[in-house]
Amino acid sequence: MRGCEVAGALFLVATPIGNLGDLSGRAVEVLGEVDFVVCEDTRHSRTLFAHYGLNPRTLSLPAFAEKERAAGILDRLEAGERAALVTDAGSPGISDPGEALVAEAVRRGVPVSPIPGPSAVVAALSASGLPTGRFHFAGFLPRQGPERKAILEELAPLRASLVFYESPRRVADTLGDLLEVFGDRPACVARELTKLHETFLRGTLTALRDQLSGQEVLGEVVVVVEGRTGEARWSEEELRRALTQGLSRGEKLKALSKDLAARAGWTGADVYRIGLDVQGK
Repeated sequence: MRGCEVAGALFLVATPIGNLGDLSGRAVEVLGEVDFVVCEDTRHSRTLFAHYGLNPRTLSLPAFAEKERAAGILDRLEAGERAALVTDAGSPGISDPGEALVAEAVRRGVPVSPIPGPSAVVAALSASGLPTGRFHFAGFLPRQGPERKAILEELAPLRASLVFYESPRRVADTLGDLLEVFGDRPACVARELTKLHETFLRGTLTALRDQLSGQEVLGEVVVVVEGRTGEARWSEEELRRALTQGLSRGEKLKALSKDLAARAGWTGADVYRIGLDVQGK
């Protein structure tokens, strides 16, 4: 599909994460040809459209109203109209509005086509200096509380680079939380990607936390952390922690033991035995 010849289709158009020059030629073509453009924030998108001499009909789709407005948008697509979805920056649906709209479009059989382009996840990872062969994108962490720690503990054993989005106001605290759960791993803090003041800070979690503590950090931030290295087999402490988390979520010990054995390098029988101990049986 070169442009947007297919009637009744939804096009997911990735937009610049900073530098307006990063919008692809195909994206410009599609935005100029569709019947209307669905925007996370129409006011924000108009700046991009004006830069490329575009004046499409627009419709707002803020995150808080996505599910409520998706039906009306898809009714129009099923009637034969073509729409593009854009968010304020990056790829729609990736820590941005779009996930619910796309899922419902797929359910209804509406054609969905990505127009790839800028991505803060890939940009930060590629320039981080950390391993890129395998990575896990965790998006924005919960701001605080047990859920935040539980997610970090689930991520700790992964042998893949970990990528997070974070608010500049919370980045130092987040680095401290990562240090507490992961240990002192190599990491990179990427700020203002593709913009005039683009910055990459590289070092250990301890060094980066100390460097940014008490400082005013400006702009959008991506944090990349090296995955688990060293012995493949989990320690008993890590295993007990994972068992405790799974059981607290209501998982059955037998199924949980089988899953953890495959990931932790322990036999299923040993995991089950330790799980019984965790349960106090």
